[in-house]
Amino acid sequence: MSELYKFEIDRDGLHRQLGAGIPKGSILLLEGKYGAGKSAILQRLTYGFLKNGVTVTYISTELTAKGFIEQMRSLDYPITPYMLNKDLLYIPVFPLIGEAMPRYQFLDKLMDTKELYEREVTVIDSFSSLCKADLRGQRAIQVLAFFKKLSGLNRTIMFSVDPVDLDDKTLAPLRADSDIYMSITMGSIEGSTVRALNVNRFGSSSEPVGDAIGFRIEPKIGFIIDITTVA
Repeated sequence: MSELYKFEIDRDGLHRQLGAGIPKGSILLLEGKYGAGKSAILQRLTYGFLKNGVTVTYISTELTAKGFIEQMRSLDYPITPYMLNKDLLYIPVFPLIGEAMPRYQFLDKLMDTKELYEREVTVIDSFSSLCKADLRGQRAIQVLAFFKKLSGLNRTIMFSVDPVDLDDKTLAPLRADSDIYMSITMGSIEGSTVRALNVNRFGSSSEPVGDAIGFRIEPKIGFIIDITTVA
């Protein structure tokens, strides 16, 4: 039985849908288009990890540290205490270095900066936005080899991609070689947008894992499982 990083919180049943935890040393790929809810899923998992004593490094291409704190607070995921005691290291990318910096340097920096992987879980949101200028051909294989080396050290890597950023040839090895591969789909029911988290692969789980998990994100509540979405 694989050891798990637990992410259970009282208000939702996401942990029951995802095998009661993420196996230690996993590579998790979360795929979805812009606005699908990738960040919300990763933020929910991050907060759950922290609540269960798991340390996290969160790399973001979108929010400043202040913006991240405010975003998490708006979902009732208070993370300031975890940042203060260093269980959570938050690293904003573009707000600090600016959009003008050449992106082809980011992939090397991602693999060369050992401090990013000192905690138990490293979240990269969004990986495709950060590295799309440099993630071609063998570079995708190279980064997977790097992630697998980290997983061998019992580090868990979670990264999101937008399929608009990367072509299928680049995405194929990322999808095939990730231990956990999930994707978010969106649709419309009676004029309202509905979302589903599809579990395409979930390796090393000793507990049942759902195939499709309908969800929505509500202010002051956060992640909510919506069973009507996939009924």
